[in-house]
Amino acid sequence: MYTTETEIVVRYAETDKMGVVYHANYLIWCEVARTDFIQKAGFSYADMEKEGVISPVLNINLNYRHSVTYPEKVVVKSWIESYSKLRTVYGYEIIREDGSIAADGTSTHVLLKKGSDRPIRLDRYFPDWHEKYMSLYEQ
Repeated sequence: MYTTETEIVVRYAETDKMGVVYHANYLIWCEVARTDFIQKAGFSYADMEKEGVISPVLNINLNYRHSVTYPEKVVVKSWIESYSKLRTVYGYEIIREDGSIAADGTSTHVLLKKGSDRPIRLDRYFPDWHEKYMSLYEQ
């Protein structure tokens, strides 16, 4: 399975008074890792949006296992959990410096033309992206 790793340095602003990272920040870290995954695959959300296409989150699921505190560093692993022409599910693991898993989960995405609620197919709008995702998913 093709997996990317994105290092995140915990910022003080992401924590509560006890120095523990607020849970919503894990979602941001997953987004940072997903964007990094896409860039490392050779594509970008910015280019997609220039073509009038967006990729909203349909569902996100995170399981919190261990707290992360300031000033730790974490690594967010990301991969394609499942893929079809209409839907991509990305997988994530947020790993602490000691190697323990702080959180894991998935996010589900589709593509839409801006202003529409009907999903569009990746293979029709971005055939190179589709081919790359097929090969990465099959790894």
